[in-house]
Amino acid sequence: MDRRNLLRAAVAAPAVPLLTGSAAEAADKTRGGTGERFALAVLPDTQYLFDADSPDPAPLRETFRYLLDQREVVFMTHLGDVTEHGTAEEIGLAGECFRRLDGRLPYSVLAGNHDVKSSTDDQRGDSAYLRAFGPHRFARMPTFAGASADGYNSAHLLAAGGRQWLVLALDWRISDRGLAWAQNILDKHRRVPAIVTTHDLAYADDAGVAALSAHGQRLWDRLIKGNDQIFLTLNGHYWPPGRTVLKNDAGHDVHVHITNYQDRYYGGAGMVRTYTFDLARDTIDVETFAPWFLARRPAERTQLEAETIELTGPADRFSLKIDFADRFAGFDPPALPAPRPAAAVVDRHTAAYWRFDAAGQSVADGATVRDLTGKGNDLTVRRLANSGPDVLTLSTEHHPGQPAHASLRFDGGKGPDRGAILHTGPDAVLNGMTFEGGYTIEAFVKLPDPFVGDHAWMGILSWEGRSGDAGKHSGWSPLEPTCSLNVSPERFLQYVVYPADRDADPTSWSHALPVGRWMHVAVVNDSRRTTVWIDGSKILRNPSEASHGIATLGRPFVLGATSFDLRYGQGFYGWLGDVRITARALAPRQFLQRFR
Repeated sequence: MDRRNLLRAAVAAPAVPLLTGSAAEAADKTRGGTGERFALAVLPDTQYLFDADSPDPAPLRETFRYLLDQREVVFMTHLGDVTEHGTAEEIGLAGECFRRLDGRLPYSVLAGNHDVKSSTDDQRGDSAYLRAFGPHRFARMPTFAGASADGYNSAHLLAAGGRQWLVLALDWRISDRGLAWAQNILDKHRRVPAIVTTHDLAYADDAGVAALSAHGQRLWDRLIKGNDQIFLTLNGHYWPPGRTVLKNDAGHDVHVHITNYQDRYYGGAGMVRTYTFDLARDTIDVETFAPWFLARRPAERTQLEAETIELTGPADRFSLKIDFADRFAGFDPPALPAPRPAAAVVDRHTAAYWRFDAAGQSVADGATVRDLTGKGNDLTVRRLANSGPDVLTLSTEHHPGQPAHASLRFDGGKGPDRGAILHTGPDAVLNGMTFEGGYTIEAFVKLPDPFVGDHAWMGILSWEGRSGDAGKHSGWSPLEPTCSLNVSPERFLQYVVYPADRDADPTSWSHALPVGRWMHVAVVNDSRRTTVWIDGSKILRNPSEASHGIATLGRPFVLGATSFDLRYGQGFYGWLGDVRITARALAPRQFLQRFR
């Protein structure tokens, strides 16, 4: 089968600095932070486990044991109604149970209506709950960031994923004073994404669709909707569990979640929900389960225990797609690296280097893009027949790790001859270089989202020249060029080269390329074989077949298309940033891309 058809992420809160770099990485390691992946544990209404003369803290103890064993869990938050009646005896037993976490896993607790006199707000004064779970309980935790003067509201800053996250644990009936305190905390940590936890904020219907309660509406109007950094709220109190998404004043999503399982077998049996943040995937994965039942041997579980080990309904097990960088940009814009001058990325081995940030750079037909090595491999702009000015424009979009903060936006497509190319001149040294000592070709690429139209087999870059004219007849057609980087109908990257020393066409295939995201592509040949890298990761299908040099024919090097029989039928569709060709094999640490 031919190659073309082969494939179809009472204490005032002290000011806590934002952690960055090695400080954030060190903080991650204190409790299982794993780079861009970590988890929060959410524990709702445990009241039936601490109910007068019928308490049973065993399920909660097992839940705590489980959480302590999970290194990805960096923090736990309880959503209120720790106990059924809020008596000194119930609170005392619960407080003793929580000691298992002290000094080992940071956590927050807030009062629910069963923990305190329900007709009061956070100005109620002394209570058995406050004596057990007041600010003194959290003060020694590394995450503690302060409490309101009344002691019923607390703030917690945790370091994970290379940054800080703020958890506000608010009383079930927060007062105006409490709201002012919470706003002050948010103002002091304006660049920190925040999660609001409270007992009563939203309820859900039987389909799991949530809506704000009367008290929740007050919190929304007075605190949540006006503070863009609040992106997630968590509450218990009501059942069934549910969720919804609301728009704040900035027009951004706020995820509103209810989690409560006291109506389930054994009062929920200490059931816990984990929110696993995966910043690399721009995803939060949510799971709900009962460690107490999970710890038992399968043969010893009763039917009710087996049915309650894990909940998998749409309100209990789901994933949230959140573009964290975009969602947080309004209050914490990313600090992008400054552009790097050409001199910083060019050395004696650099054969050619092009970027598109020169002052006054034109992309009109006949315009020149300079080769910044000074070796004369300048590019000339040419639109294909029947193509207007819009098929090639300058753009300020760029890969965050790219030296230049500019790119070219190509709007090519299939016939008749739609697109644009940039090609070296007839006397450019690059045209005839065969790179028999090895080479590295790098480019920053982004495909549009949505990816509209038929762009199958569009070329990103190539050397002109019929492979048959170079004596190569092993491949798909003797009319295709001797070297090209293309995109298949399934958006697989294809690199095909005809080596200088043999009749062969070793071809690399990537995975399906994402749309709407910048990528760094590197083709590395060590004079023996070729390896393609995407964003610093080696792809799977790199041929083991020998590949020594490139069978160039003295014809132009081209950006923006791949020729066939020396003609161009379609142009590239997407963005193209800096392109560098080096006359030796580079290691990933030497690539143009700045890695995290």
